[in-house]
Amino acid sequence: MLPLAGVTVVSLEHAVALPFATRHLAELGARVIKVERPGRGDFARDYDRAVRDGLSAHFSWLNRSKESLTLDLKVPAARAALDRLIAGADVVAQNLGPGAAARLGLDAATLVGRQPGLVAVDVSGYGPTGPYRARKAYDMLVQAESGLIAVTGSPEQPAKAGFAAGDVAAGSYVIEAVLAALLRQARSGAGAALQIAMLDALTEWMGYPVQTVEHTGTEMARSGISHPSIAPYDAYRTADGDEVLIGVQNDGEWRRLAEGPLARPDLVADPAFATNQARVRNRARTDAAVADAVGGLRTAELEAGLEAAGIAYARVNSVADLLAHPQLAARGRWVEVGSPVGPVRQSRPVVEFPGEPARLDPVPALGEHTERILGEVGLCAGEIAELRAAGAI
Repeated sequence: MLPLAGVTVVSLEHAVALPFATRHLAELGARVIKVERPGRGDFARDYDRAVRDGLSAHFSWLNRSKESLTLDLKVPAARAALDRLIAGADVVAQNLGPGAAARLGLDAATLVGRQPGLVAVDVSGYGPTGPYRARKAYDMLVQAESGLIAVTGSPEQPAKAGFAAGDVAAGSYVIEAVLAALLRQARSGAGAALQIAMLDALTEWMGYPVQTVEHTGTEMARSGISHPSIAPYDAYRTADGDEVLIGVQNDGEWRRLAEGPLARPDLVADPAFATNQARVRNRARTDAAVADAVGGLRTAELEAGLEAAGIAYARVNSVADLLAHPQLAARGRWVEVGSPVGPVRQSRPVVEFPGEPARLDPVPALGEHTERILGEVGLCAGEIAELRAAGAI
């Protein structure tokens, strides 16, 4: 039995942050009922058409193992059905636009006020109070506000992270919060009204830059893929044209690198390179020396030398390389999951329990489970037909 078997999560969700969290809760065994608008549904369904026959890559990634229920909450009978569903839920979560859940009486505080044992979560960009509380918050905007963009990119050009870092950070804390609240609920019966803000999550993830600037008063320079305080720690091109990232953590490793695969023992005694602080001060010269030596080596030769010297390294892979990664293949980390357009390849759950089959249910079609779920909360066939005729489901 998966650890969250028997837990019902009702999620009024769209986009990335909350769907990321609830997919992982589903993979831990929870029943996740995704509440969507009739007709269009979660607008992430329309973000792109990357998956065969037009399925959004975002939606495919974020929504397997869930049930889709469509409800127009402006229709009283549909809202009443949602209230019945919530009455039987263990967890209710929402990431509607600023103020929308409160206007509907579906914010965490209101729900827990009505159901004291409920775990309820509000996910927002900037939190429920403060001058930014009503601002719309998309991932790139929060990356900008949090300073992440300021420390990402090259010295010449800032850049956002290449994935939805703010959304994934917030979603990760939703998972943590729900699991902790369910543990407390099991022990004491107490519910919880929880607030997770994307800005708060990314601020936590920015801890190293924050501490550095707080205590030095100096903004961190963008350093591309090199490390701001360690050298050499960068990608270098081999004679085969491959980029290999080499990371030296201390002066002993530098000695082994210089004397081994670089075949430059003279670099060890040179005061310009003898210590990490010296190599950082002379970063351009350090990188040039490493690049010159690496450029004369075939990739296999370099990697064998790095292995023998005990130096950490990695290929700078493309996403296509990741899809063909030998480590993932050897560990069976790719699976096929059902979807409205047929099987799609996805990665396995990160957390799996020994002896328990992974939860890998299909990505749902819009409203696929509506009639069954409404029947479960007591609506008869006639009532469901009336909702459908009114466009409320």
